Amino acid sequence: MRRCEVIPKGRHQFSMLYDGLTVANWNWDPSEPRPYFYPLIGPSGSELTRVGHPGAPNHDHHRSVWFAHAKVMGMDFWSDLTDARIRQREWIAIHDGDDWGGFSVLLDWVDGHNPAPLMTQRVTAILHPDEDRQYQLELQLDLEAENGSVELMTSNFGILAIRVAKSISAYFGQGQIHCSEGRVGEEQIFGKPARWMDYSGSVMTGHREKRVENREGLTYFDHPDNPSYPSKWHVREDGWMGASLCRDQGIVMDAGQVLTLRYLIDVHRNLYDRTRAERIAEGFASSLSWQVERSTKKHTHAEISHGAR
Repeated sequence: MRRCEVIPKGRHQFSMLYDGLTVANWNWDPSEPRPYFYPLIGPSGSELTRVGHPGAPNHDHHRSVWFAHAKVMGMDFWSDLTDARIRQREWIAIHDGDDWGGFSVLLDWVDGHNPAPLMTQRVTAILHPDEDRQYQLELQLDLEAENGSVELMTSNFGILAIRVAKSISAYFGQGQIHCSEGRVGEEQIFGKPARWMDYSGSVMTGHREKRVENREGLTYFDHPDNPSYPSKWHVREDGWMGASLCRDQGIVMDAGQVLTLRYLIDVHRNLYDRTRAERIAEGFASSLSWQVERSTKKHTHAEISHGAR
């Protein structure tokens, strides 16, 4: 058994395992508007993300860790209130290993009226094991304009967002929001540039008299090669955060052009640790991107490997 494994579970789900225990599930049920990761499980075994807002039913589109954008050629791919949908076309590659494991899938962004996708999104998700059951989930998004040019228009909303567990929320729980620039809390952070964002707080494990409080959190890193870096952040005390790729200006992709975006989520013990975040940010910034290529190995369709900067 490898330290990191990806196990197809049926019913449109992959499980990502770290030392035999599930730490994340990728869900792509076509009955839902878009794929997402749920749950993201912390070192203690508690869920650090949730589906939906703790107090508002109009935020059910907040599905744990998800990809979306509010204005693609003027169409809303963010909410659940339109016909625009993101569908998984196929999985491409799976890798199990001791140093890392992961998968790559191809998604179609369709407007609900024309069956041909506006653009495709290849998601390469990599699990990096760390000490003391901490880990990083690296996400590389390769977006390609499929049928003519595509504009990701100016918006706060998109393209990777995280809804944290209720107990980690600064409003509904006792969590705290920190950013790389030393600011704390929504009022100080919202709409301002940062290299990373951290949401940390308390989660509980056990039952009844054996309940134990654990302090854990998520640090969400932007990559220096992303066009908006350091992104301005849409972050709320009610429990969600997202690096706004197109807050100040849109991005136009010509037909056949590929836009590569890289993000990383550190799933850690304890509350925010700036020294740890600095170390991980430095490693992520200097790391190679990922390539997915047809395999020459027997019974293997494609392989994931490190590419170039």
